[in-house]
Amino acid sequence: MLQVVIHRPGGLDRLCVEERAKPVPGPGEVLVEVDGVGVNFADVIVRMGLYSSAKEFVGWPITPGFEFAGRIGALGEGVDQFALGDEVVGVVLFGAYASHVCVPVTQLFPLPPGMTTVEAAVFPVVFLTAWYALERLCCLERGARILVHSAAGGVGGALLQLARIAGLESLAVVGATHKVATARALGASEVVDKSQGDLWRSAEKFAPNGFGAVFDANGFTTLKQSYAHLAPEGRLVVYGFHAMFPKSGGKPNPLRLAWDYLRTPRLNAFHMSQHNHSVMAFNLSYLFGKEELLRGAMSDLFGQVVRGELVKPEITEFSLRDVAKAHAALESGSTVGKLVLIP
Repeated sequence: MLQVVIHRPGGLDRLCVEERAKPVPGPGEVLVEVDGVGVNFADVIVRMGLYSSAKEFVGWPITPGFEFAGRIGALGEGVDQFALGDEVVGVVLFGAYASHVCVPVTQLFPLPPGMTTVEAAVFPVVFLTAWYALERLCCLERGARILVHSAAGGVGGALLQLARIAGLESLAVVGATHKVATARALGASEVVDKSQGDLWRSAEKFAPNGFGAVFDANGFTTLKQSYAHLAPEGRLVVYGFHAMFPKSGGKPNPLRLAWDYLRTPRLNAFHMSQHNHSVMAFNLSYLFGKEELLRGAMSDLFGQVVRGELVKPEITEFSLRDVAKAHAALESGSTVGKLVLIP
């Protein structure tokens, strides 16, 4: 089998594609012959050695990747929920960048009707992130106004779709003109191209009384203003710090990282209590062990897929052997939708 292995942190050259023996599923496990692997910005941070759960749970060497889809190639003892050849989509706490993945059966789900395995491979991480941010952390009434940063990307696009289904009004923020149409197609009420205009002036015009929720994965570049534009009882949801990482070269500058860390705003708890503001943050990888939450969320989301309520994201395919090109494209900030590795 083919597997991407990172032996020590660094740039794009650390992504090694190696031949390995196929794993053998143990009791309660399944071996999946992989058709597609979703690429996420978290994988880039794993490669750089800056992803906390990767260091905590795995260390070096490590194979990145949280999501995959394919067909079952072998069953471990006691597995009767699936049969050989069944098409499935799954999540794993690292290890998905491979042609074969062995996982507990609790982390697999039948492929929903109307989706190919390649389409399903890029679905779980972004939609689980968006679902948790919107459904579990924010209790918003229909008609509430929200702001979504990086709205043409994977999580941003998923947030726009779930917000549309929930009856929310969303202001989508994109960083380039070619991303505007994508955000509109995903359900944005209005789109701001911050490369062409004043983001916060547009935000104040769209929601003069503030936003019920702002979803921010940028970090220090927008967090302060995101918080400042909350309505009473508004929620700032943080799920990343992308602006701290380089857009080219693949290797972070330690001094720049430290400077950006110091520039990240420290929000005041007294101000929050006086204005009924909340700041919530999470890392999806720490939620993978919550089987009931995971299964309930995937059931809800796949139900929306079957009903035709969710639009499939735009997908750009890369060979597994071209994993460095995929990471470079994702880091550049120029991509739309999701990237997928094809073993």
